[in-house]
Amino acid sequence: MRSYQTAVNRALGLGSAKNGFIAWWRQRVSAVLLIPLLLWLGVFVALLAGADHATAHAWIANPINSVLMISTLAVLLFHTAVGVQVIIEDYVETEGLKAASILLVHFGCFLLTIAGSLAVVRIALGS
Repeated sequence: MRSYQTAVNRALGLGSAKNGFIAWWRQRVSAVLLIPLLLWLGVFVALLAGADHATAHAWIANPINSVLMISTLAVLLFHTAVGVQVIIEDYVETEGLKAASILLVHFGCFLLTIAGSLAVVRIALGS
């Protein structure tokens, strides 16, 4: 089958949308990063089941757990933003609505990352 891509586009992995590979790669990298982070979170949430508030607070206040919790939030919301962007690009036909929707999704995920991170920091600092 004849390819209509230029040699440069084939080398860069650029398809007709010009950025499909980048979104695909971001999804895969963030998914791989999420595997150990979500396993860590799941194990500790299961271990903390039935624990009192002070125990859970002390667990999140641990610096390693705080960093891992913020990392989990950031990677999870990044993964979400990239995935929803791909869905919007595939199914929304109006260019203005597409751009506004993508911007809204990225902004929302960014705000959720900031809010979650601030919550973890406040707990870790004891305020």
